[in-house]
Amino acid sequence: MFDRKMDRLLGIKTTGTRDWQEGIKHYHRYEATSYKALYELSRNYRFRSTDKVVDFGCGKGRVVFYLHHCFHIPVTGIEANAKTYEEAVENKVKYIRKSKKIIAPIEFVHCPAQYYKISKADNCFYFFNPFSVQIFREVVGNILRSVEKDRRTVSLILYYPPNEYRDFLRFSTPFVISDEIKIPGEIDEREKFTIYRLPEF
Repeated sequence: MFDRKMDRLLGIKTTGTRDWQEGIKHYHRYEATSYKALYELSRNYRFRSTDKVVDFGCGKGRVVFYLHHCFHIPVTGIEANAKTYEEAVENKVKYIRKSKKIIAPIEFVHCPAQYYKISKADNCFYFFNPFSVQIFREVVGNILRSVEKDRRTVSLILYYPPNEYRDFLRFSTPFVISDEIKIPGEIDEREKFTIYRLPEF
């Protein structure tokens, strides 16, 4: 009920789930981050005006629109499912009508996550368990190569992080946990945001 109310406030439609067709490996079904969780993220993680967020597996764009609405920062959504991507673009048209005063850009890119070219402006990356750890490794590798080329501090925001993601970041990358944001009232200990940061060079 609350999710639908927030969707109406933003002028978008992001509820529901969508499974991939049989035979599609490595990509997980679409399920949006709850607005309750996003509210806790916005209360406890202060995005800076210089941040540019990339949401991998953005679905219909809920995280993209919410962060743009709250913080007025550039946000890019990466989506591999063609139908879901089209719905995100349709949501953008409706959202822009309600948020004309926010000049920060919103962009949606239709491609597999591992093929997205990391921009030197991209410094905050969001994941809600969108794909297998194999693809996650490739994406993180792309991020690290981008940082080697254009030195900057970057953050990863993982919601409901799977153990495979956490183990890979802990044992195979220089990323370190900088914060954890739990969702009040949730019994499942995994129902939280884990923030990873790449230390400054």
